[in-house]
Amino acid sequence: MAYLTGQPILILKEGSTRSRGRDARRSNMMAAQIIAEVLKTTLGPRGMDKMLIDSLGDITITNDGATVLDEIDVQHPAAKMMIEIAKTQDDEVGDGTTTAVIFAGELLKKAGDLLDQNIHPSIIISGYQKAAEKALKTMEKIALDVDFEDRETLMKLATTSMRSKTVAKSREHLAGLVIDAIKQIIEERDSKIIADVDNVQIVKKEGKSLNETELVRGIIIDKEAVHAGMPKKIDGAKIALIDVAIEVEKTEFDAEIRIRSPDAIKAFLDQEADMLQKMVNQVIDSGANVLFAQKGIDDVAQHFLSKAGILAARRVKKSDMEKLAKATGAKVVSNLSDLKKSDLGACEAVEEKKVGDDKMIFVEGCKDPKAVAIFIRGGLERMIDEAERTLNDALYVISDVAELAKMVPGGGAIETELSKAVRDYARQVGGREQLAIEAFSDALDVVPRTLADNAGLDILDTMVAIKAAHEKKDGMAMGVNVFKEGIIDMLEQGVVEPMVVKQQAIKSAVEVSSMILRIDDVVAASAPAAGPGGPGGPGDMPDMDEE
Repeated sequence: MAYLTGQPILILKEGSTRSRGRDARRSNMMAAQIIAEVLKTTLGPRGMDKMLIDSLGDITITNDGATVLDEIDVQHPAAKMMIEIAKTQDDEVGDGTTTAVIFAGELLKKAGDLLDQNIHPSIIISGYQKAAEKALKTMEKIALDVDFEDRETLMKLATTSMRSKTVAKSREHLAGLVIDAIKQIIEERDSKIIADVDNVQIVKKEGKSLNETELVRGIIIDKEAVHAGMPKKIDGAKIALIDVAIEVEKTEFDAEIRIRSPDAIKAFLDQEADMLQKMVNQVIDSGANVLFAQKGIDDVAQHFLSKAGILAARRVKKSDMEKLAKATGAKVVSNLSDLKKSDLGACEAVEEKKVGDDKMIFVEGCKDPKAVAIFIRGGLERMIDEAERTLNDALYVISDVAELAKMVPGGGAIETELSKAVRDYARQVGGREQLAIEAFSDALDVVPRTLADNAGLDILDTMVAIKAAHEKKDGMAMGVNVFKEGIIDMLEQGVVEPMVVKQQAIKSAVEVSSMILRIDDVVAASAPAAGPGGPGGPGDMPDMDEE
């Protein structure tokens, strides 16, 4: 009867909840904005750190946006979407996660104001997409070219990504290591420059200080020589890489051997030793004096290798084997009988060193290695962890510039310039979309405004000064001076960022805000779990379908 009277019926499982229209949209937008608020205070050199304690009691202290969002446990699906864009930003360009998230939060906040004025979400989304297109085109026009041989510019790019981190005092030293590492691993494929950050191995060990972090032109293997009698250092190393075990293979089926005399036992053991000796001889005949095995090495085989003066390590990780191949020029061999001299790699020295309480094997002095290692030292475990995150960001920044040699001024300068260009464009569009494009322009101001706020500056004075500077012809590079009152030329200060980082931040923010704005009906399959939820607050919904 309800259907006949024009009243629709929706039959849901008991305990399910449904929110529609403005309520559904408001709940999702609020959850996303709360995630942005969490990260806001971490932006810039004067940003604060977050202390994150997981369920096991492990503590992480960082202001890296991707790490903060990865560690916090969130229930609300819209908040999870914000975390996903941070992960995308981190995976794609390695930096700019905080910018992407706070910009997305600001876009949703401005969209909320437009929704209150009865402007349809589709119009807002269309306006945002047009504004993003205009911003990206403007950025390409005003971006500056980077000469990859200009070390001074590369140092500025690397140190900019490190300024806001705890390890900022050592940034000059770390930036130099990062540039040398990326320059070493660059490859050209199909006339394209590729700088794969995965080819830079990061190894960390407590001890010494951050300034004693070093670049190893080779690979560090976190293993020790398998036999105490093996040499600890080999100069002019010839390296064999094998992914086969130097052991007598066990049969796949159960077998029983009946031995009736002690001589038969000796013959049986001698036969096994002969088999292992033959395997070791194949390594010796190839001319190798260093052996890295992905699988096991039998105790007897270890003895034979030791007698031959070969330094060997076993159960080396597959990823390390691949890096060893790229660093030394060796080929990973799957059959010992195929091992020959041409399969061997070379380096100046392979040495087992004691680092703290552990022993590690350093493969150093490789000729033109396409994989290298950065060995991080530091007195505090959490400082080393933060140094690793900082180096990752800087490595991605330099690799981004290697692949697309364009940069833009930082410190909120590029956002202010784009805001001005988008606002001028809005007047040409007209209609209701103009309001959405202007809202996008206002949202871009969140970066310089947040930088000023985190530095304890007067926000209003700073924004007035930066807007006025960008109205002048030569004001494109003017950004927030976070250390003193007022604004300053970011290019002169050496505060620059890769163009691709800013581009990805805008793309990611527009995508997630458009997706959240499209949702007008939320059906939760079951009631929210009891107890405190994530940042979504009372609107937390663990499992849901979006219509």
